[in-house]
Parts: sequence; C-alpha cells; structure tokens
Amino acid sequence: MTPSKILFCLCISFIVGIFLESLIKIPQIFLWGFLLCAVFLIAISFFSKKEMAIIGFCILFLVLGILRVQISEFSISNNKLSTLNDKPDKITLTGQIIAEPDVRDSTQKLKLKVGESIILVTAQRYPEYYYLDTIKITGKLKTPIVFDSFNYKNYLMKDGIYSVMDFPKIELLSKSHDYHIATFLYENILFIKGKLMESISMNFSPPQDSILLGVVYGNDKTMPKDVKNEFNATGLSHLTAVSGSNIVILINILMVFLLALGFWRGQAFYFAVALIWFYILLIGFPISGVRAAIMGCIALLATKFGRQNTSSRVLVLAASLMILQNPLLLFYDISFQLSFLASMGIIHIKPIIDNYLQFNQELFKKPIVRFFSDIVSVTFAAQIATLPVIAYNFGALSLISPVTNLLVLPIIPWLTVLGLLVSIVGVFSNILGFIFSLPCMFLLAYMIKVLDIFSKPWAVKTIANIHWFWPVSYYILLSYLIWFLKRKQKPKFLGF
Repeated sequence: MTPSKILFCLCISFIVGIFLESLIKIPQIFLWGFLLCAVFLIAISFFSKKEMAIIGFCILFLVLGILRVQISEFSISNNKLSTLNDKPDKITLTGQIIAEPDVRDSTQKLKLKVGESIILVTAQRYPEYYYLDTIKITGKLKTPIVFDSFNYKNYLMKDGIYSVMDFPKIELLSKSHDYHIATFLYENILFIKGKLMESISMNFSPPQDSILLGVVYGNDKTMPKDVKNEFNATGLSHLTAVSGSNIVILINILMVFLLALGFWRGQAFYFAVALIWFYILLIGFPISGVRAAIMGCIALLATKFGRQNTSSRVLVLAASLMILQNPLLLFYDISFQLSFLASMGIIHIKPIIDNYLQFNQELFKKPIVRFFSDIVSVTFAAQIATLPVIAYNFGALSLISPVTNLLVLPIIPWLTVLGLLVSIVGVFSNILGFIFSLPCMFLLAYMIKVLDIFSKPWAVKTIANIHWFWPVSYYILLSYLIWFLKRKQKPKFLGF
C-alpha cells in the first residue's frame, strides 16, 4: 500500500472516530479495548504481515478521533462563564467585540470576548458598535435555545459560544484599539467592505440591492422576507450567503469561464484560485467561506491534474485537519458538510456526468456547448452530493432546484464580477457607479423573473423528521453507484 493510501486510511479512521463519538458516546472501557487491540496488531506485525500494523494504526487513529471529541466536550462542560447561565440575577461583564457586528433591520448581534469565553449579545440597532470596541454589559446570561426545527445551541457551540445575553445595558468603554497585524488588517478589510456595500445600496433599488449584497458579499440580512422565501422555494438560497456549496460551485464555474475565454488550464487554475481568495479577503474572511475555499481549491486540483483519487485523498486530509482543530464541525457546521460534499461530488460525479453528456464529440468541441455542459455537470454533481444534507437539516426540498440553478448559475460569475466593479467605482464616482450598474440591473431583473416564475407552492416538498438512516443509506448507495459507473467507463483493453 502506498504512503498516500495509508494516510488516507488513517484520516478516514480519525473522521469515523469523531463521527461515532458524536453520534453515540463510547464508554471508556471500549477505548481501552481498542487500544489493546491496536497495540497487539502492531506488535504481531513484526512477525507477520505488515498490513496488521496499518490496521493497528487505523484503530489508534479511531481512538484519537473519539478522544478529540471527548476533550472538546470536557472543555465545553467546564467553561466557567457558562456556569452562570440561566441564573436569576443580572451580572456585569467587560469584553471586546471580536468579529464584525451582524446588523439586522432592528437589532445587531455582537460576539463579545470576556476572558477566554465568547458571548453572543443581541442589542438594539442603534447605537452602532464596531469590531474591537471594548464594552461593558449588564444583563442575564442564558443558554442558547433549542428550537423544534433548529438546534441553535449546537449551531453556536461549534463557534465556541455557550452563552447569550439579550438586550443588556451596554456602556461603550473604549474605541482605542490595541492592534497586531491580523486585527489591523481585518479592521481595514471590514471598513473597505462597508464602503463597498454602501456603494451598492446607493446604486440599486430594493430588492435588487439586497440580492446583489447577498450574491457579492454574502450579506442577506436586509433582504425582504418574501424574497428570501422565493429563494428558498427555488433552491437558490445558497447564492445569497457564503455557503459551502456556493463557494465550491463558484470556484469551478470561474474555472470553466476562464477556459472559455481562452486561458490555458494552468493559467485558469491559478487565476481562479487568486480570484476566489481575493473574494474571501474582501468579504472579511468568514470561517465558512475560508473552509469552502480550501476545499474548492482542492477540487480544482482534480480538474487541473486529472488525479481524482489523489485529490479526494488531499480533500479528506484537509477535512481531517479542520476537524482536528474543531471536532464539532463534522456534525454541527452545515457549511463544512456542504463544501466537503460538493467538492467530492465535483471530483467524482462530474466526470461521470461529462461522459454521458458528451455523446456527440464534434458538437462538444464547440466552446459555447462545452461551456454550458460544464456548468450543467458542475451544478448537478454538487447537488447530487449535497441533496440529503439539505433535506435532513432544513426539512424541505426544492423540486425544481436543478432547473433554477441551471438557469441562474451561468450569470453568477458575471454578476459577482460586475457587482464588485459597481461597488468599487461607485465609491469614487456616482456617475460611473450608475453606468456599471446597468448590466447588473439586467442580470438581476432576469434572476428576479426566474424567482417569480418558479417560486410556487408546489415547487417545495416538505420532509419532516428525516431519520439519519436515510441520508447514510443514500451515500452508501451513491458510493457504490459511482464505483460501478467508473469501473464500467474504464477501457476494456486496460484489463479492468
């Protein structure tokens, strides 16, 4: 077995350990049993087959995955500040805002670091607070609520937030910031982002402004509720947020777009990677976007080198390192799940779809046909891979999502690039901002028309209380189907 295959097996074992401990708590006596078994297999490998050592180390990595989750859960249960949750008395705390405030229509949410703990504070829309401001809050700490359809507690827990405080008394203590390189850079990025978003708001009327802010900057907070419902009904909601599958699809469509413009594959790869990381930098390094960008870039390696198996191993290694840093991502971060699955889909399912689409070789030599066929295969590959996760987590499935994504995704690279241009030139000149906004208005009008036509009640199928057995069964069946179709497509003369 090659070193890359051994590393792949170890990573899979580690992920399985985290999965098992997150799903069912493993008693300590079983861990000791696993450890003894691993040591025994490694010991006898000196006198028998070396494969025994690989199996032994795989069991060790399985145990490491289990222990990593237990260590994380121990830290959560022993968080000092969370022990004050749900007490009847108000408390006063002083801390620093460590992230861009999440501003809504009438409220704002602040991530406040107090000592080693982080609190999510919900405050009135005004007065405004900013990244790195030091504030004093007085109120009641609470444990995040678990809703029937959404586990808000687990959603916050993956980000290290175990306590919330709603509408406390807030006193601004200091706006003077102690910088180091990272905080200085991040604060200036947020300042630039704010100016660019203001430029879009000035050059577009509702709901076009909120849609473009969502597409370009992942900010859908100001979007009207009826428009959000239309995006949900048509399966296009991922386009207006920094979601995992959205970033991965955007990266691959950028690659297709650059190739259609005549770039060599190597040039297109580096240009697409540079563009996507510039985009992630511009929107303020959201954690979900960074994870998706890492996985999307790895997925691009598959198309650049044609090494699907190698790229999937690197993708699993990247996922393992992310989970090692934060084991709660595997179960509680939907964006992580979507970006990983969408990348795997593009690596393994897209070539199969391409093979069936390219039934006429002469026809598919035409750039325009190849461009649209690539978009079709990227879109369907990502959606096939992420379908169960979307249905399981959101309890609803858009029946016309493949059609609407096919109609809208080709314009997203154009809309993103033109939207960035409008926001940049609009900062310096209202006239230039208006001129550049005209093609954007046309694309946005087209998108809104698609939403109006397809956002019908019949377009969404509600699926309540899906058991975890069905998504697991789906992926087992899908894995077998991919293996079978790939084996079938291999040339017979090679002896497969």
